[in-house]
Amino acid sequence: MAVKVLVVDDSGFFRRRVTEILAGDPQIQVVGVASNGREAVDQTLALRPDVVTMDYEMPVMDGITAVREIMQRCPTAVLMFSSLTYEGARVSLDALDAGAADYLPKNFEDISRNPDKVRQLLCERVHALARTNRRSLGLASAPPAPSAAPASSAATRPALRPSEPAPASKPAAPRSNSPAPRKKHYQLVAIGTSTGGPVALQRVLTQLPANFPAPLLLVQHMPAAFTKAFAERLDKLCKIRVKEAEDGDTLKPGTALLAPGGKQMMLDGRGIVRILPGDERLNFKPCVDVTFGSAAKAFRDKVLGVILTGMGADGREGARMLKTAGSDIWAQDEASCVIYGMPMAIAKANLADGIYSLDDIGRYLAELS
Repeated sequence: MAVKVLVVDDSGFFRRRVTEILAGDPQIQVVGVASNGREAVDQTLALRPDVVTMDYEMPVMDGITAVREIMQRCPTAVLMFSSLTYEGARVSLDALDAGAADYLPKNFEDISRNPDKVRQLLCERVHALARTNRRSLGLASAPPAPSAAPASSAATRPALRPSEPAPASKPAAPRSNSPAPRKKHYQLVAIGTSTGGPVALQRVLTQLPANFPAPLLLVQHMPAAFTKAFAERLDKLCKIRVKEAEDGDTLKPGTALLAPGGKQMMLDGRGIVRILPGDERLNFKPCVDVTFGSAAKAFRDKVLGVILTGMGADGREGARMLKTAGSDIWAQDEASCVIYGMPMAIAKANLADGIYSLDDIGRYLAELS
């Protein structure tokens, strides 16, 4: 069954280009287009698409208002398009708060210069969100997204490579609703996430008290222009302090450092934060594997690694390094994920000490204080 998509944008050029890109995938069907938020709501109710691609700035009704009304009247996976600016970041975060599932930068130059890259990224996101939407509504599964070619190492693994199944000889992965974790003192809490992560991180971090006893490192797959705005938003909402990480930052209890978009965040041997240029050989900038791996070397068995919602398997190899060093790993359960990819990779690799709902993760972290 083809994934049904509604394309919403006030630009006729952008509507046509998005429609052409999606129409090139035989497993995607564009069932309608809309030029403003009011039309988007009406078309969603009439056509019942699996995914809606949504612009923000439109006449009659803006995208965020349309998302909010769609989620109230006909819950549907919404993929927002936004500009790669500070204001675009703010708008995207507002849209996620309103109920949008994910966002993509709206870059006309990339559509002209890198059509193959844009086509792959957009179609993969649509397939992933369609599967999530159908699962949440109890419908049949959408067709599987095209799988990427295998790679030789974690550093060069394609962003959306399917998780490898655990060998049959290994014990079964932990189930959801694992027993409550035992109380333990950690010198660092490291959290990695991707699609659905901004809302997930907000729900987790707002549960933490101001006197949270450990420092936190946050790795969210985000463009460079977005992380500063996201850190500022979290800082206003949370009792703990949240800031975009800078080179030379020191770890402090009750302070969360968010990896800057487009760069890599590591810890040196003294536990000092180092911000490095994004390596073009890596698919993710920032990359959870990089941060988790450096944390394993710096703090050995004194780290709690947490993997939240997201596509792909970033974090699996870093979590493996933490486990080898004696640290603990938690993973978000499937039911509370927007995309059950990164946590599933942890579970299938038998790396999770506990698999918990999003709210339980926040509650159990708060109980560490």
